Amino acid sequence: MHTALFPAPALDATDPLASFRQEFHLPPGPDGRPVAYFCGNSLGLMPKAARAAVETEFDTWARLGVEGHFEAPSFWMHFHETLTEASARLVGAKPLEVVVMNNLTVNLHLLLVSFYRPTATRYKILMEGGAFPSDQYAIESQARLHGLDPADAIVELVPRPGEHTLRTEDIEATIAGLGDSLATVLIGGVNYYTGQAFDMAAIARAGHAVGAYVGFDLAHAAGNLHLQLHDWDVDFACWCTYKYLNSGPGGTSGVFVHERFANRPDLVRLAGWWGHDPSVRFQMKKGFRPMPGAAGWQLSNAQIFPMAIHRASLEIVDRAGGMPALRRKSEQLTARLESLIHGLNLPASKLEIITPQDPAQRGCQLSVLVHERGRELFDFLADQGIIADWREPNVIRLAPVPLYNSFEDVDRVGEALARFFSEQLAVNN
Repeated sequence: MHTALFPAPALDATDPLASFRQEFHLPPGPDGRPVAYFCGNSLGLMPKAARAAVETEFDTWARLGVEGHFEAPSFWMHFHETLTEASARLVGAKPLEVVVMNNLTVNLHLLLVSFYRPTATRYKILMEGGAFPSDQYAIESQARLHGLDPADAIVELVPRPGEHTLRTEDIEATIAGLGDSLATVLIGGVNYYTGQAFDMAAIARAGHAVGAYVGFDLAHAAGNLHLQLHDWDVDFACWCTYKYLNSGPGGTSGVFVHERFANRPDLVRLAGWWGHDPSVRFQMKKGFRPMPGAAGWQLSNAQIFPMAIHRASLEIVDRAGGMPALRRKSEQLTARLESLIHGLNLPASKLEIITPQDPAQRGCQLSVLVHERGRELFDFLADQGIIADWREPNVIRLAPVPLYNSFEDVDRVGEALARFFSEQLAVNN
């Protein structure tokens, strides 16, 4: 262990967020004690409040049937609206700019219909190389939808030789170089593989300077970073809720559309009944009239059960003090994990952190490139009750989540890594 670090039990004892760990179900490990769960960047743990939240809606359905749309306690007609204020706080937006609906890739497609409008000369779309495959597939299919060759329309950002992450100045230079051929920038707020957090404000400025729309897939950023989408002047964004927002496998998704597009009925979009002006929605007439703001991108009525879980999770985030409080602890946990890994004094030829060292350029995830026996190390961690995430070909992702991970959890990872490599050294000798 790294002797310079303050003892974990003392840190946990004074941690203002420590009590929130008790509000989640921690799976048991091989030895019977709770696992050290470092996989919240893939699927967050289940809040204990989730079951009761869904049971309430089951009870409403059983007692009231269709009348549950209009009667207490559920009022399903307006259920999604109860998520708006908390969602706006979560991503730094105005309530008009957010809506919760559908799933992430569905929302990405809906937004691209509006914000990727290629012309004969302005048709390029910029993304980071190695983006999550769902983004790659969505953008490829959007290019083909417009009769374009993805190999020509899509420009991918790649790191400099010998580097693992992108430099902001290189992103800005690429945008400037594309100039008026660039239609849209779509980048993950945090790259799923490296854990790099991008300077979204700088990217938005650069994109707007050449007349392009700028959007972000915030799957790994929402609930992880302190976002300020409105102030950063982002055009559009979407995110899932099952990672850092702990809203269940396949949970619902959030959408942001900047208020400058709030009253743009001329903006091309795929329309649905639930996005229609509610004052005349039940007149069932032709002629789509979009609701103002992000709500005008809705298609169908609310997914009540996933949204019930999400509401319970958002309430936990708010009680914890919101993203500023979560981010403070996140930086402490991640810095401790980084220090313990560096304290192993292993050469980069064996183990290398590829996530940026600068806290402003990362969330809580550290991606560790293991050059030798990586899968064996991953399995060893699992045997020690440490749940991490494996990504081919040789990366282990470790995400200390501030709502339920403790400083002692981080030390468990450090101890396990030290044990694995000391045993490896003994075998080699």
